[in-house]
Amino acid sequence: MNKTSSRLLMLLSLLQTHRDWSGEDLAGRLAITSRTVRRDIDRLRDLGYPITTVKGPAGGYRLEAGTHLPPMLFDDGQAVALAVALQTVATSTTGTAGATGTVGATGTVGTSVAEDAARALATLRQVMPPRLRHRIDLLRVTAVRPPAADDTSQVDAQVLMELSRVIHAREELRFDYAAGPSAEAGAPRRVHPHHLVTWRHRWYLVAWDLHREDWRTFRVDRIRPRTPTGPRFTPRELPGGDVSTFVTSRFRGNDGTTTDWPCRGEVILHLPAAEVVPFAQDGIVEELGPRRCRLTLGSWSWSGLAAAIGRFDADVDVVGPPQLAAACADLAARYARAARMSSAG
Repeated sequence: MNKTSSRLLMLLSLLQTHRDWSGEDLAGRLAITSRTVRRDIDRLRDLGYPITTVKGPAGGYRLEAGTHLPPMLFDDGQAVALAVALQTVATSTTGTAGATGTVGATGTVGTSVAEDAARALATLRQVMPPRLRHRIDLLRVTAVRPPAADDTSQVDAQVLMELSRVIHAREELRFDYAAGPSAEAGAPRRVHPHHLVTWRHRWYLVAWDLHREDWRTFRVDRIRPRTPTGPRFTPRELPGGDVSTFVTSRFRGNDGTTTDWPCRGEVILHLPAAEVVPFAQDGIVEELGPRRCRLTLGSWSWSGLAAAIGRFDADVDVVGPPQLAAACADLAARYARAARMSSAG
C-alpha cells in the first residue's frame, strides 16, 4: 500500500471514531500539514464519504452517516478479520462453510443474515489480493448444531428490519400470521408492536393484540407484514415490568427449556442483536437499535455471569442488579492484577 493510501486509511480510521476533529489535531496525529489534511479530506469526499466541515473557532471535520455505501479501505489485518467474522456468522447460522465460503441451506438461528454474510464473504474474497485470499482459503469453519435445535425456519432480514422500524416508530402493524409451518394464515392481525426478542435461537415479536385485547408473542418467521402501517400509538406497560420477565413467564413450563438460575442479570451490549443471538444460549436478547441490544442472562454465580458477558468482546452497560456490577468490578481488578504480574515477569 503506497504512502498516500496508507495515510487516507489512517485518516478515515480517526474520523470513524464518531467525534469532531480539528484540522490541527488530524495534522498532528498523521504528522502532516493542515493543507495536506484538507487535500486528503477532499479525496475521501470524492470517494463518497460524507465528511462535513464543523463550524467553530478552530473548525474541524466530522464523518456523517451516508445515504449509500462508499468504497471502503481496509489494511491486511482488517480484511482478514472481516472475512473471519463473516464466515463465523455464515456458519454459526447455516451449517458448514468450505474454502470458498459457500454455505448449506439449513439454519440454527434461522435468519437470512447468514446468507447475506456468505454473499458478502464471496464478494470480499473476490477482490482480495492473492496473498490474503490464500490465508482465507485455509480457514474452514464447521458449525455443530445443538442436539435440541430442531428449528430450521428462515427469518427474512427485511422482516426483522421492518419490525424494528415500526417498534421504534410506535406504529400499528398489520400482518398475516400462520399458526404453524403447514397452517394457512388466518385473518390479518392488528397489533401494537413493543419488543423484538430472541429465545432459544428463535425470533419473537412481543405485541399487544388489538383484536384479542391481550399481550401475545408471535414467531417472526411466520409473520408477513402488510402495508401501509397504521397510526402511531402510546405504548402500554408490559406485564412483569420488563421484557425478560414477560417472555420467561410465557414460556416457562411450555417447552421445558427454562432454567431458574440463582444469578440473573441484565446488560446493554453495544452489538447488533443478530451478532449476539448465536451465543446467547438460553438468554433473552432484545433489539434496541442497529448497534445495541439488551441481554438478560443467567449463571450459577455472579462472577461466572460477568465472565460470560465479557466473552462478547464489546462495550457493556450493566443495567442490574448491583451484584452483577460488583462482579464485573472484581473480575476487572483480578484481570488487571494478572496483567501486571505478567508484565513484571
